[in-house]
Amino acid sequence: MDEYTLRQRRLRERKKRERRVVYCTLAVSLLFFSVFVGSLILRHHRARVIMGSEHVQLSAPVRADQPLEVTQMDRPPLDVQLLTVNEYSRPGIPLEQVTGIVVHYTANPGTSAQDNRDYFEGLKDSHATKASSHFIIGLDGEIIQCIPCSEWAYASNERNEDTISIECCIPDESGEFTQQTYDSLVELVSWLCFRYGLTEEDLLRHYDITGKNCPKYYVEHEDAWESFLEDVKIYMEKRANE
Repeated sequence: MDEYTLRQRRLRERKKRERRVVYCTLAVSLLFFSVFVGSLILRHHRARVIMGSEHVQLSAPVRADQPLEVTQMDRPPLDVQLLTVNEYSRPGIPLEQVTGIVVHYTANPGTSAQDNRDYFEGLKDSHATKASSHFIIGLDGEIIQCIPCSEWAYASNERNEDTISIECCIPDESGEFTQQTYDSLVELVSWLCFRYGLTEEDLLRHYDITGKNCPKYYVEHEDAWESFLEDVKIYMEKRANE
């Protein structure tokens, strides 16, 4: 074989090797692209499942151990009256994760859930303070949702960024909830725990965050708070076994 023929053969072999490298690179790139697109589709599908309810907006990322299959029956009745987006009561800041649920009391005896919701709404005009809550439970056990669960509420100070807040109305200065308010609180908290993969150990009083006497009755009666946590645990276990 002459030198020219040998060079030609070597040139063809080199080109073959170069083509193989290009093909392998393209194949690997396509594989990674397919995996990336598949992960996006899966995340979109899971988000749609989590959203479940058309009213309670749960688009924020939640803990990895969150159970995805939650039926409509698990949600307590809600009167959805979302606040107008404004810097004083509904800032519209995304809630990136939920690691706890905070219980508050309204501190204004005899007022209704609607009264307190309207107060939060009015802050956009009065600019009196910055305050709000995701949910308010009334004296008769009615629940008003003021802010989507995918957004901050101005309720729990430095824990606004990772908690859902619940305000509870009170009939008198003692701060003790009516039985109807209490029952709705247990049901709402349990449902939220199922939604976010939480337990009774992730429930907080406003007091636990800032030392504020809120909710008053459960700060001044530690045994009542412990009984509430036990009731939530029992309720969740019962629902899980249905």
